[in-house]
Order: sequence, then structure tokens, then C-alpha cells
Amino acid sequence: MADLAQIVKAYDVRGIYPAQLDEELATHFGAAFVEVTGAEAIVVGHDMRPSSPALAAAFAAGAATRGADATLIGLCSTDELYFASGSLGLPGAMFTASHNPAQYNGIKLCRAGAAPVGQDSGLAEIRALVEQWTEPGATAPEPAATRGRGTVTERDVLADYGTHLRSLVDLAAIRPLKVVVDAGNGMAGHTVPSVLAGLPLDVVPMYFELDGTFPNHEANPLDPKNIVDLQERVRAEQADLGLAFDGDADRCFVVDENGDPVSPSAVTALVAARELARNGGKGTIIHNLITSWSVPEVVKENGGTPVRTRVGHSFIKQEMARTGAIFGGEHSAHYYFRDFWNADTGMLAALHVLAALGGQDGPLSQLTASYDRYASSGEINSTVADQTARAAAVRAAYETREDVTLDTLDGLTVTSADWWFNLRASNTEPLLRLNVEARDSRTMEQIRDEVLTLVRA
Repeated sequence: MADLAQIVKAYDVRGIYPAQLDEELATHFGAAFVEVTGAEAIVVGHDMRPSSPALAAAFAAGAATRGADATLIGLCSTDELYFASGSLGLPGAMFTASHNPAQYNGIKLCRAGAAPVGQDSGLAEIRALVEQWTEPGATAPEPAATRGRGTVTERDVLADYGTHLRSLVDLAAIRPLKVVVDAGNGMAGHTVPSVLAGLPLDVVPMYFELDGTFPNHEANPLDPKNIVDLQERVRAEQADLGLAFDGDADRCFVVDENGDPVSPSAVTALVAARELARNGGKGTIIHNLITSWSVPEVVKENGGTPVRTRVGHSFIKQEMARTGAIFGGEHSAHYYFRDFWNADTGMLAALHVLAALGGQDGPLSQLTASYDRYASSGEINSTVADQTARAAAVRAAYETREDVTLDTLDGLTVTSADWWFNLRASNTEPLLRLNVEARDSRTMEQIRDEVLTLVRA
């Protein structure tokens, strides 16, 4: 029996192929997905990992055994799968392990309209069925006779995906721009040529060859070592900006004309201002609690209402649905759009950055300076033996101070007039994650070092 506790995570399925996740198990997941969602039809896509096509086909075959018709869209980015789910009105499955190493694969699931499936929204029930069917001697029940076996067909949605994204951002009148794009041998190498075709852009491609072994660097642009090649190429090409995508191309990271990283908070603020302008200066913007102070400030300055949430895409999407928000952003370079079924799409955020830069004459560093107002530590991880005890020690050090406020929306956030920090425990590793921001670098470094001393004592 497969150890599903090892591979069924809070929001997706992820494990080593084929030791933890193989075609037989994928077939069971396809059948269970249909049982839990009651879907009469589903859409299935996959990334460029060597194991992905066979796993996706097995999942579709499992869905067909339960009477559902499966549409295979083949190679795609995760946000392209969300587009298919939203535009076709079908539940979907994406086979990818995002930026994980080559030996991994996984499944991201959504209901019709790209609504997320996690532990509290169907994934626990799917896991229970798969466990039941994979017990020694067990067999999956026969499908209901009234439905019979579903069909499996193929469909290409890449062109429609690109057309939809371009309909949401007007790039027709921008000045010509030179942009270096690092696909990291991931799915952006498949989607970028189609989405950016015909725009006034000189695209310099890096690592566009689809290769799930990631021969050049990990497809995780939030790790500084993975954007070094992009930074050097932007400077060498004297490009206007650089874009880096992760393995399944749902996250986008930006560097300016100097090769300097643009913080995802600054990108969030920039896109929020543009989306508010598109909506008559009204609307709700979601941001998680470790994005910069600049995000809610910019939202208010542009007539919008900022709403603060916990970290994690499920919380962002829940709040977007609850509030009718037009946009949401996270420090991890995930960007969510109401006009994209509340789903995250790095490509649409990239189009906004290109439109904003191309709509004026200054360089990107100058454009983003107004959105990047404070000194930030970035996320600092500390390995600790007892997360609870170390977090309690930090709380004890600050809770008696009269010049700060504390809240526990997600971990511990301590806020003063000139700085704030958030300390959160990892759900999967013995880590405490620290983010610090202040009005100047000296204060940020002082608070950062104070807290780290307590954490690492």
C-alpha cells in the first residue's frame, strides 16, 4: 500500500517518481478525483518532466473508469491549466512538481473555474478513497452502469490562453523593449513564445529548452543563486529588464535594467495600482502579512481597500472569493487576478510590468522605486529543535514593550512605528521563518539581529 501520508500535502500531491508516485497510483487519483467532485468531464495538463506525460495519461484513464470524459491539453504551465479549467468550466489536474528536483512529480487539483482543491476542500476525501482502493487485496469499485466509461481526447489551448492574457493588458502602444527571459528549462519555454508573439518586444531567451532534469539551475527564481545567469545577461545585453519563471511557470520574478531584483512586494504594488486604475479606482486588493508596508499604502493611495491575509494561496483565494477582490499578491511572487478566475498567473503579472515600463520613458529601477519604500530582510530560515519554545521566547521578549503591538494571524507579528517583523513556523520542516522590515536599513538590521539571537539561542 502506498504511503499517502508522505505525498499528499496541504494543497497538492508531491513525491518521488516512481517510488512514491507512479502510473498505477495516478490512475487511482484520477478515479477518486471524479468520485469526490462528481465531475462528468475534466481537463488534464502536464509539465516537461520525463514522467509527466505517462502520469497525466494514467490519471485521465482513471477518470474515464468512473465515467468522466477527460480532455488532455498536453504540455502546459500551471496557469494555462487554470485557464483551461476556467474557460471550459471543468475541474482540472496539473502534473508538476513546480521547482522541485527532477526526480519529483506531483498533482495540483482544482474544481471547475480553477477553484483550489486542498485538504479542507476535497483532497482529504480523495486521499481516503485512494487509500481504500490500494489496501492489500482491495479493488476499486466498478463505475455506475448509468454512466459507462468516459472518453479521453486531446486539445491544444495555448493560443487561447495567450489571447486571453493579452486581452487583459493593453500592450499595443508600448515603446519597444528588450527583455531577457530565463525559463529555467521549465514551461515558460513553451508559453512565452506564444504569449509574447507580435508584441513590440526583443525577447532574449535563456534556457527555453524543455528539460525536466534542469541542467542549468533549479527552476526556483526566489533563490538568489538561480537568477545570477539572468542578472549577468541583462547587463550584457543592456536589456530593459529580465524575467525569470519557476518550473511550472506560475511564478514570475523580475530584475531591473541593472540586474537588480525587483521585490515581489514592489511588483504587487505596481500591479495593484494598475488593476485599480482599470476598475475606476475602486476595488479590494489582497496581500499576505509579510508583504511590504508599501503594498497597503499604494492600494489606499490609488483608492483601493487593502485586506491582509495569512501566507498561502488557499487563504489568498478564499479572501478573493469572499471580498470580490480584483487582485492579490504574495512575497513569493504568486499573483492572483479576479479576471483569471482568482487563480495565480505569473505571466499576467509580467505583462503588467511590461505595459507599465513600456508606457513611460524611464528605466524600470526608477519606475519601481516609488513602490519599494522600506528596507527588508527577505525571508531568513533558522533550523531549531523546538519551534514552539523559541517562538515563545521571542514573544516574551517583546510582549511587555509599550511601543509595539502583537498579533497572531499567522505566527507572531510584532509591529512598531518604524519596523515590523513576522516569525512563522514551517509546517513541514523544523524551521522558523523570519521577515523584518523597517524605515531604514540600520533599524532593520538591528531588529533582525535581535530576533535571530533569540531564535538561535
